[in-house]
Amino acid sequence: MLKDKEVRFCGREFSDEELGLIRETVRDCSGLSRTELAYTICELLDWKRPTGRLKGRECHEFLEGLESAGVIQLPDRQGPLKKPRQKIAPASPAEVLDHPLLEGRVKDVAPVGLELLKTSDDRKQWREWVGRHHYLGCKVPFGAHLRYFVTVSPSQPVRVGCVQVSSPSWRMAVRDQWIGWNDEQRVQGLQQIVQNSRFLLLPWVRIPHLASAALSRLARVIADDWEAHYAIRPVLLETLVDRAHFKGTCYRAANWIPLGETSGRGRMDEGKIYGLVPKEVLVYPLHRRFRERLMRPPEPAPMPPMD
Repeated sequence: MLKDKEVRFCGREFSDEELGLIRETVRDCSGLSRTELAYTICELLDWKRPTGRLKGRECHEFLEGLESAGVIQLPDRQGPLKKPRQKIAPASPAEVLDHPLLEGRVKDVAPVGLELLKTSDDRKQWREWVGRHHYLGCKVPFGAHLRYFVTVSPSQPVRVGCVQVSSPSWRMAVRDQWIGWNDEQRVQGLQQIVQNSRFLLLPWVRIPHLASAALSRLARVIADDWEAHYAIRPVLLETLVDRAHFKGTCYRAANWIPLGETSGRGRMDEGKIYGLVPKEVLVYPLHRRFRERLMRPPEPAPMPPMD
């Protein structure tokens, strides 16, 4: 049982009264599935995104964490409603050689673009490429996220890479000290940061400086795209670079600012740990007054006009 300990998850602190409500709901609604329970509790606690949508996925993970701590007993897991995705095997050298090399200079293949995923075929292709060619593989990101293809257009758009942006790390000492905020300001302002959590150029693409050009394009479009999907306008980009695998040269070439290394504790200050290897933290301001905006609560999205 959790006793005399602050219960916090995804930036939200849960009171004893709310935890009691969760226990009662789980006990009284034992016939619901875990997913149905998560959305029911979201409604009771008014746990929503800025867009008004319920944070069902986050609540589902929170409930399983409470179960692991012995606070609640969830109903048994139900069988999958669809076949699980097959694990994508890393690409072999022969697979890479099957693709013709794409070489040249950035100016010869301009403009460099980012294409938001729109169809199930897009999502399948993105997962396959990242699963085969990114050293971390393809995993469902935690919380809000957007995914893109990197494109070049020598004559017509050609997909040459993949980009993912997602919710930021909950706590990173070097980032938080650089911004200069306290814990309360961090909780209020964290939604205005997005993390570049996957970046891949396909192995048969050999175009110098294309990576930094794609990152520069990301900096130009992400604020509008994120606001359109999640009703929050980000003012800072962040990323984590594993120096055992990469030097982060393309980020520096795109004017990202190196801040130092993580402590290696993972993305959550409590609960599930996603990685224990210290990584270099780099950031890119999207607004000239980003610190001022991060120090105050994000402004709510404007209400649509009444008919």
